[in-house]
Formats: sequence, C-alpha cells, structure tokens
Amino acid sequence: MMLLLNIKIENDDLGKQVNKLAKKLSLKTLLKFALLVLFTISSQIATAQNLSYANGEKYTLADITVKGNTSFNAQTIITYSGLRKGKEVLIPGEEISAAIKKLWNSNLFNDIEIYLIKVEGNSAYLEIRLSDLPELNDIKIAGIKKGKKESLIKDNKLEKGVKVTENLITTSKNYLENKYKKEGYLNTKVNITTFTVEDSIQKARVNMVLSVDKGEKVKISDITFTGNSVLSNKKLRKAMKNTKRKFFLRFLKRSKFIEEKYKEDLESVVNLYKENGYRDARITADTLIKEDKKTISLAITLEEGDEYKFGDISFIGNTVYSDDFLRRKLRIEKGDTYNGVLLEKRIADNTKPDGDDITNLYQDNGYLFSSINPVETNAEGNVIDMEIRIVEGKPVYFNKVTVVGNEKTNDHVIYRELRTRPGELYRKSNVVRTVRELSQLGFFDAEQLSPNFKNANPDEGSIDMEYAVVESGSSQIELQGGYGGGGFIGTLGLSFNNFSLKNIFNKDAYKPIPSGDGQKLALRLQASRFYQTYSFSFSEPWLGGKKPVQFSTSVSHTKQFLYNPQTRDADKDKRFNITGITFGLAKRLSVPDDYFTLSQAVSFQHYDLQNYNTGLFTFGDGYSNNLAYTVGLSRNNTFNDPVFPMGGSNFSVTAKMSIPYSLLNNTDYSALKEERDTNREIEDNPENSTVVRSDARTRVSEIDQERFKWLEFYKVKFKGEWYTKAVDKFVFKSSVEFGFLGAYNQDRGVIPFERFFVGGDGLGSYSLDGRESIALRGYPNQALSTQDGGAIYNKFSLELRYPITLKQSAKIYALSFIEAGGSYDSFRNYSPFDVKRSAGFGVRIFMPAFGLLGIDFGHGFDNIPGQTQKHGWETHFIIGQQF
Repeated sequence: MMLLLNIKIENDDLGKQVNKLAKKLSLKTLLKFALLVLFTISSQIATAQNLSYANGEKYTLADITVKGNTSFNAQTIITYSGLRKGKEVLIPGEEISAAIKKLWNSNLFNDIEIYLIKVEGNSAYLEIRLSDLPELNDIKIAGIKKGKKESLIKDNKLEKGVKVTENLITTSKNYLENKYKKEGYLNTKVNITTFTVEDSIQKARVNMVLSVDKGEKVKISDITFTGNSVLSNKKLRKAMKNTKRKFFLRFLKRSKFIEEKYKEDLESVVNLYKENGYRDARITADTLIKEDKKTISLAITLEEGDEYKFGDISFIGNTVYSDDFLRRKLRIEKGDTYNGVLLEKRIADNTKPDGDDITNLYQDNGYLFSSINPVETNAEGNVIDMEIRIVEGKPVYFNKVTVVGNEKTNDHVIYRELRTRPGELYRKSNVVRTVRELSQLGFFDAEQLSPNFKNANPDEGSIDMEYAVVESGSSQIELQGGYGGGGFIGTLGLSFNNFSLKNIFNKDAYKPIPSGDGQKLALRLQASRFYQTYSFSFSEPWLGGKKPVQFSTSVSHTKQFLYNPQTRDADKDKRFNITGITFGLAKRLSVPDDYFTLSQAVSFQHYDLQNYNTGLFTFGDGYSNNLAYTVGLSRNNTFNDPVFPMGGSNFSVTAKMSIPYSLLNNTDYSALKEERDTNREIEDNPENSTVVRSDARTRVSEIDQERFKWLEFYKVKFKGEWYTKAVDKFVFKSSVEFGFLGAYNQDRGVIPFERFFVGGDGLGSYSLDGRESIALRGYPNQALSTQDGGAIYNKFSLELRYPITLKQSAKIYALSFIEAGGSYDSFRNYSPFDVKRSAGFGVRIFMPAFGLLGIDFGHGFDNIPGQTQKHGWETHFIIGQQF
C-alpha cells in the first residue's frame, strides 16, 4: 500500500543541457556531484515522509477516478472502497489506508495504488489504479492418476472461475507436497505455472499447469540408537508405533517417514524411559540420513539419566475424600519405580472418558471445576517425594439442559433418554452415558454428536448443558432381486425407524411419512415361484411414555409350494402355509446395572400342510400349532456408534418354551412311540406288500399328527460379543454362540420345527417354520446341518475391523475373520470342538437409506458333510445384517 508523489522534469531542453554539462566535467568531479545529489534527495525524501505521515492535512475529495485493467464498473469500485466525492479526509491518513485494505481484502484485485494527482486549495483529486486478479480458465494436471485429479481440484478449490492468487498457488503446492510426504514420498516436488489467456471480453484469465513429481517412495532402512544401556534397541524401536524399519513381513504399519508421527514416536521413546523410572531421560539429537533416493536411516542419540523411585506421596487440599481413599485410588506405593506416565494416567487418563482416575472420581461427583496437580517436593538420593495438590471447588449443578439440531425427531424422544437433568448434580459418567444412549437410538450421526458446556459459573456452582445432534436418515428401503430357492427371488422391504403412529391420519405429517416419535414400523414382501412371504412389525420403545418399556408386535404369513419335477414349476396343490403373530415386552432394568434388559414375548404360529410330503415331515396333510413363551436377559454396553462399536460388549441369554402338553392331556406317548416304531419297521420292510406298507405309512403320519398337533419343546440360546480396540482404529470383535433345542418328553421326541441350520451368510431361507439360519462363512447356506436341521449348534468367531470412513452419508469398514462352528442332532453326538473352520475377508457399507450392505470372501478349510475334500472359497453378499 503506497501513497506516491511523482516529480517530473517536463522540459526536455533542460535535460539536454545537463547532459552537455556532464560531458565537460571530469570523472572525479562528476562522482562527487552525483553523491551530493543522492544525499540531498534521500534526505529530502526522508524528511518529506516523516512530515507527511505525521502531519497529514485535511482535504475535501473533489473527484475520484479509476484506471487499470478491470471489468468492474468504476463507480462500483469507488463505492466499495468507502471513498466518495465531497468527503473530508486526511491525506495521508487512515481513510486512504482503509480504502486500499478494503479493496485488497475483497480478493478481486491486485496492484492496488491510490495517487494524489492534483490539489486545488483544500480540494484533492485522487486516482485509484488497480487490475483484476485473473480467473482460472483451465487446469492441466500431470503426475497424478486420473481418478485422483477430481478430488485434488475439489480439495484445493481449483474450479474454473476461481481467482488465482499467490496464496492459492502456495497453499495448493504445500497441500500436495505434504500429502505425498505422508504417504512416504519425501522427495515430492510440485511445480505450478500459469499462462495468460487472451479473450474477447477483455477479462483476466489464466490457464494453470500443475505438475507433480512424487519420485520414489522413501522407506526407512534402519533406526539406530546411541547412549542407551538400560533399554535395548529392540524395545525402543517397539515404542515407536508409527515409525518402522522396512521388513517384508510388515503389513499393518508400513515403513514410511512422516515427520509429525516421528516426533510423536520420539516422545514415546522418552515416555518409555519414564515408565521405567528414568524421568530425566531425553533425546539429545536425532538425525535423518538420506542414503539414496529410496531409503533413509534415522540416528537417535539418548541421555538416559539415573533411575528414580517414588518416595512419600501426600495429598493437600482434599476435604471430600480422605488421604487413604485417594491413595488407594492412586495405587502407587512408596518404593515403587518412578513412572511419570502411570502417575499422569492415575490422576487424569485423557484416553478414557470414564477412566478409573482421581480426576474422574471428582468429576463424577459434581466437582467439574476441580484441579489436581502432582508436584515434586524433593528428589534427593533419586527418591522423589510428591504432593498431590487438589483444588476441589464447589459442587456443580445443571441449570439448563437443551438439545439442538433435531429437526425431525420430537423433543420428548430425546429428553427421555437424557441422564442429565436441570437441578441434578453434575456427573461426568451421566454425560458420557447420555451421548451413548442418543447414539444408540440410530436417529443421529454418532460421530458428530457432542455435549457442549454453556454458561459455566464456578462461583455459583452451575452450568448449562447443550447436546448438539446431527440427524441421519433413519428409514430404510430394501429392494433386491436374486436367485435362490429354485428360482428368482424378489424382495421389497420398508423400515421406518423413527415412526409416529399418532400422526398416521394427519396428512400434514407425511414428509414423506409421519415421523419423530421414535417408533419402528417395518413392512416386507418376498416372493418367488415357490413361496410368498408377507410380514409386518411395530414397536414402541417407551410404552406409556414414562418408562423404558418396549412393546412390540409382529404378524407374518407364508405360502410355500412343492416343486413339480414334471412341469419344473411350483405345484400350487401341494402347499405349506404358516401364519404367526407375536406380542412382546422388554424392560430396562436397574439391577445389577441399567445396561440389562429383560424381555418377554408370547408367540403363536399355525402350520397348515395340504398334500405337502417331504423328508422334513412324516405327515403331509394336517396342521401344527406352536404357542410359546420366550424370556430373555441381555446386556449391551457397546460404545456409541452401533454400526462400528469401538469397545464394550453385548450378550444375551434366551429361553423359548411351550406348555408341557404331555403332562396335561393324559396321552400315553410311550405307547404311541412304540406303535410308531413298529409301523416304521413294517413300512421299511420290502418283504411286506404294498398295501401293508401304505397302511403302516398312513398310521405313522397319524401318530405324528397327534404328536405335533401342539408343539412341545424348549429352546435355549446364548450369544456373546466383545469389542476391543487394538492398534490405532483397529477393533477386534470376538463372539461365541450356542443353541439347544430339547423335549420335555423323550417319547414325544424333538419337534421337526425350530431347528438350527448352520452355514453360509446367515440371512435365512425362504422357510418360516421357526428355523434359524446360523452364519458360517466359507460354506454354502445351511450346508453344515442335516436336511432336517440340528438340535444343537455352537459357533466361535473372531473379526479384525478397520474403519475406512465413518461419515454420516456412508460408513465403510473392512474386516478379516476366522470362525468355526458345527451342528449336531443330539447331545449324544455333541462335540463342541468338532467344528468346520473358515477364514476370509470382506467389507461393509452402511447407508442410512439402505441399511448395511457388504460382501465376504470366505475359505472353508473343511469338507461339507457327504464330501471328502475341503470346500475352498465361497462368496457371500450381506444385506441388512451384521455378523
């Protein structure tokens, strides 16, 4: 920014005379004259500057003109500058500087200068000289794959029409260099050049050429340490989690140098010494040595210092908790090896919001503004005495508790889940739990849900709490087609997970459906040539609106048809109809803790067989009824995001049972069983006549119709899942499953329904006869059970998951797995470790509108029953289900 005063010699003859005079003077005289002139001019300029900026004069602006290469209207520029004709300003002064600054900050111009071109009395004439910043016309990118060019342009805002500034060029260059250096290309060079484009509208435009030379990927050949005697090189390298030497078997952590991560690893090395009692350990030097274009080595020099022990540890300022209680919470004794890292974690573990430390102890009992600081009071003889200085402050109570960001979900659905209420004592655990409960609803993006403190007042002991939520799509549509069950299968499913039943007759509430009350409504239709399935379900999570008691109901109807080998089509005269209805209640418990849920359900299913003879049933005409009561106990404390939990566990135990009819109906099932066995022998004996065998078969069917008119059984299942965070964002999911189907009366036997079918993707089959499909990847669907299904199964699984993205629009994670399982007919042949094994990898994609989608590639290491060779690879498509 400049204010210029131009002095011009307008008489050319005077210039010629000066030149003639210069020719007559000697060189020595000319040099003296030149030095004198320069000294005089510089003195005058310095004096003029000091006087002018310190003593500006007021003028009235008589006129303002604009010159330069610009497409903007002159009056627009003058108006935006803040200057106007008739305005009284100080020249030089703040108004002129402010006008230049305002034009500059518009990011539309460059070379901005304001000239004082004429003064008449107290009137001043100004001229604004500037030119437009050029716009980007076209960009060509070299050295980058075609698929990555679009994201590069978007990330650096290099779209057509953007103003090209030096800052844009510099930031784009730095972005690319840092991006590829983080990927291990330390020698990345970026060159950006621009070329002016001439066009008919006289607008400043440039074409840009962006060239990237990544060079060779640089790997770390070696990491050496000097000065270490207490800890070995191996242990020190292990402490460097993100900076590793190249090794052909290394997969999880690549050998690449990232300066930011390297600095963190150097701190980890020092912390390792602190954990072992060497609190004075430090790194005195670290050197990066370039060996060639592809490799570097790192040389680190250490000073270990002496080993220290903990001495006396005292507490000062504590009134709420006694010294003995805090000492037990600290769990550090006099004489223990000094461990500065452990001491910090026991006082405040920042890696765990609900950690077992002293800070959380205070904050979970209302002392939000408490501060706890360890201070070394003595370090003689390498023994460190400590004082834990505590400022407790006042207990804090909630004043206002609000939620912002919910546009669709009604307030009462959110507020009933809050564990923090106005007037209650602040507890950190309640804040953490509230975030989890809101995340588990499935209506909000778990990654963006945040609790914000407002209007904190330590003197009065009050605070406002605001929970900021970002709503995500909670309704899902399932529309799919596939081949299975002997033909094409079409599925249409609608799931509304934030439904509002009370507004179902309110036409203004359809946007596109009534929503906001947290209820769930699902409709599903599936059909092929051989079956049709219709189902409806509804659930209300807070029955009555005051307590977390969930009411649910579901209705389903299925038609199944036998295959006709002559027509190769479904035989509609041979059908198996199943109609069912279920009512359930689930209540959140408070004992042992409020992660437990007790659920109960009553279900009824009617099986109607008409000329439906298969190997599954001994009677082809008749019916069966299944009236059952189910009770379950579950505990789910998985971390916030239900799609990708980073920790916690989830287990459930359920028991489903029917009425023990055999104790009430006075039927001699022992005699029936004996009669049935006799007739089966007659039926299977080829020496008997056809008529005799047919009569025996008919009698077996009659007996089975009597046995299974009302199903009598009990079924027990257990499932446990544990999520453990490993390195970085890697998460282990381990799980165990077990199921058993039994009979009260062994003479009646185990029913042919409600059985377990192991193998495949676990998405179930087209049959709704109560069977359960158990996933075991690497094998075909239901291939590991007999045709009738198993009465017992168990399964063990271990997954390693890694999130690719957890954004609201789509959550994607990759996984690898090993698992094993088996199906058994009875306890007589039950062997929990005689299992079929598999391993593989896959990916999951969760989109709010479609639910969970995925694909797995599993390798079965064992043979399918009836075969002799291992099964090998199997591909599974996953829709709407997690393993």
